[in-house]
Amino acid sequence: MLELQNALYIVPTPIGNMDDITFRACDVLKKADVICAEDTRHSLPLLESIGVKSPKLISFHDHNETEKADKITAIIEEGNSVALISDAGTPMVSDPGYHLVAACVNKGIMVYPLPGACAAITALCSSGMPSDRFSFEGFLPVKEKALHDKLRSLLEEERTMIFYEAPRRIFDTAKALGAVFGDRKVMVARELTKTFETKYYTTCNHLAEELEKDPNVQKGEMVIVLAPYRKKENDNAIPSEAKKLIDILSGELPPKKVCSLVAQMYDLRKNDLYDYLLNQSKTE
Repeated sequence: MLELQNALYIVPTPIGNMDDITFRACDVLKKADVICAEDTRHSLPLLESIGVKSPKLISFHDHNETEKADKITAIIEEGNSVALISDAGTPMVSDPGYHLVAACVNKGIMVYPLPGACAAITALCSSGMPSDRFSFEGFLPVKEKALHDKLRSLLEEERTMIFYEAPRRIFDTAKALGAVFGDRKVMVARELTKTFETKYYTTCNHLAEELEKDPNVQKGEMVIVLAPYRKKENDNAIPSEAKKLIDILSGELPPKKVCSLVAQMYDLRKNDLYDYLLNQSKTE
């Protein structure tokens, strides 16, 4: 049987399907002297369902994390075990916990992370995107300009990108992805591990259109998985004759017109040609 130490235990909780909680997570939550929860009212039904009786709960969220860190480390130093949980998934993955873990590390307190559910990794595994290298970007900015600026800064990111998004903002984000990334591949996962789990496999410029087909799309949290930039593949796909023609026409016609004409002549993708044209202008 597991005997807890005076330490901090990072305990993942299910992201939808309650059967996904691990035996070890249940054991730690039953034995911990104190449980820090992002929303105590939200977490209480889960704790009761796995047999945690009369848990000593401390509310621990974004707005009080810094001030509560010292209190919680003091509780551990007094000889107690503390478990940290979030509303769903693994704490600190776009959830509170960073300041508490940093405080524990600074004071020499042991931190034991348990493996478990994480929406970002669950979505990545079913995305069909490269998973050897990826970048978790969390939630995107709310304001339109900041959103577009952030996405543009990732145009040449060579790793698969993962974002979280709220259902009420998914259409604005989908339109922004289309405007910035064009026909780049994207997957959106909704209600992961739940009864109505849904995935949308498409390209950024068709994402909003695909989402609009689903009347339930604005129900449930979203994970967006975006394909990485492939500069070499795009450049190699453009014949040298097409590149020469682009160079000639770009001095006479607007970029969009140039790309449209060359795409028709050589049966190429306009976005690839436009990327090439942008790269050429940067090097001049």
